[in-house]
Amino acid sequence: MNTYNKGLMWFRRDLRADDNAALHHALQACRQVWCVFVFDTDILDPLLERGLVADRRVEFIRESLVALDARLRELGHEHGTQGVSLIVRHARAQDDIPALAQQLQVQAVFANHDDEPAAHARDAHVLGRLAHAGIMFHGYKDHVVFERREVLTQAGHPFGVFTPYKNAWLKQLQTVHLAPHPVAPHAGSLAPLPGQSVGVCGAPVPTLGELGFQTTNLAQIRIPTGTHGAHQLFEDFVQRIDRYQDTRDFPAIKGPSYLSVHLRFGTISIRQVALVAYQMHLQGMAGASTWLSELIWRDFYHQILANFPHVVEKAFKPEYDHIKFEHGKHAKELFAAWCEGRTGYPLVDAAMAQINQTGYMHNRLRMVVASFLVKDLGIHWQWGERYFADHLIDFDLAANNGGWQWASSSGCDAQPYFRIFNPVTQSERFDPQGKFIRRYLPQLANLPDACLHAPWQARELELAAAGVELGKTYPLPVVDHAEARERTLLRYAVVKKPGKVGN
Repeated sequence: MNTYNKGLMWFRRDLRADDNAALHHALQACRQVWCVFVFDTDILDPLLERGLVADRRVEFIRESLVALDARLRELGHEHGTQGVSLIVRHARAQDDIPALAQQLQVQAVFANHDDEPAAHARDAHVLGRLAHAGIMFHGYKDHVVFERREVLTQAGHPFGVFTPYKNAWLKQLQTVHLAPHPVAPHAGSLAPLPGQSVGVCGAPVPTLGELGFQTTNLAQIRIPTGTHGAHQLFEDFVQRIDRYQDTRDFPAIKGPSYLSVHLRFGTISIRQVALVAYQMHLQGMAGASTWLSELIWRDFYHQILANFPHVVEKAFKPEYDHIKFEHGKHAKELFAAWCEGRTGYPLVDAAMAQINQTGYMHNRLRMVVASFLVKDLGIHWQWGERYFADHLIDFDLAANNGGWQWASSSGCDAQPYFRIFNPVTQSERFDPQGKFIRRYLPQLANLPDACLHAPWQARELELAAAGVELGKTYPLPVVDHAEARERTLLRYAVVKKPGKVGN
């Protein structure tokens, strides 16, 4: 028996119609369910104001919504209901959702949790407006396996260190936590759009131009969108997951799953992929165990954001806010060189070319460029965090903040502050033949492998033969790594005594 006559399913970071917790519960609880996605102007307008008119994330969402709409229509058709469609709005979500709920005369709104601080504020506003109108709001866990305070220390506190969190996560995990939330069997509750009589009628998903954005190179760089694209990537990854622990650190090798953007926007279920990884982990597959650990890191950073929201503005460890980073004109020049891939360190510059050209950066390289910005250039980690936030197609506040604080040693379970990546050593170790560097820095393509990682150490004859003129065709290093290391140790001395430097 249905609890409600009418309900509204609000899609946010869960752009799929299968194994979706909120949609599953909405369809079970309501006789009729409409589905909506809002291109939130509170999110999009600041992007446009910063000049990000060609944003791959917006295009990814738009294309994935087309697929979601098609799937909802298909589900309706399978149950004999014509006219089912996704309602897509371009408005301020915190105002539009309550207004739409009242237009449709629903008794409840259903959505999956989003623990970002801005999302909490938005949802609190929506909850208040809905409550005032006598409409219920139901939220569900969907984006992670364990959220918020579900995995705690024996003392009942949130974890701040990963390894004990991982151990507790694995100990607590049961197959029920990875069970799907089926949608298709209950899709008979999907309702056709009511039409103009109540001011809500069917319309195609708006074009990028109608949203104020421009087409990007998403199709050219072949990033698959929607649930179908996510499943293609996952099926491909499963075939090579057993080699993941050996290939994941080498950017020139097809090692990662490339699912980060799909997990970010929920075009694939975390439960589905974690179940496969967990089953393989139990079978003793090292690659699957390593990838499962990465999924647990994802949960870890999300529970950090939920329980310690101050990390959005400050260091997880308060004492690290006392570090004096570079500032002024020179700092801005160094930062610009980093952003534009002009540091003179090939692996760093190639990595920045990758993010600028594709919106993606290999995970090993995210650590390398973050360490270089903070500990070689002496720039505050928040500068880099903001740049990644604007340019990564898979930007996720929890993971991005956690990664940058890890690299800067200011976060939970971060690398020791005296561990400073040597960009040349990292290059030699993880791109030994220079395949990745040559792909993104073609001006260095003719250099011998031995010279590619530190061109300034090459002989004049080798540079001339390769057509490289340092300072013109490729920049000289903006800093000396050894000297920068010493400055970093002094800079971080405000929190701890200097220790051994690693690579």
